[in-house]
Amino acid sequence: MPQPKRHVSAAARQAAYRDRCEQARRMEQAAKGLPSLPVIASLPGWKRWNASLKAAHEMIACTLEEMNGYFDERSETWQQSDRGEDHQALIAAVEEVLDGLSSLIP
Repeated sequence: MPQPKRHVSAAARQAAYRDRCEQARRMEQAAKGLPSLPVIASLPGWKRWNASLKAAHEMIACTLEEMNGYFDERSETWQQSDRGEDHQALIAAVEEVLDGLSSLIP
């Protein structure tokens, strides 16, 4: 038995598809907590960009806390070893990135 037609024409089917894709994009952006871009493409999306930068800052800050916790939980022997020193250098690099990102957030 053939399936009943959902759409009256191919154009209606394509329009429904485009609507579903747009709705999926909006849901994805909402899940990330990002506001939508302006309707006019030539307007800057400052709200969205600032929200994205703040989210990145929070994620890197969380990562830095975890890295510091990992370092603090290790023995003094490990902390003074080559691996410990490499880990400290990585922590310093992440701190620099976090400081640079902080200067971009209003």
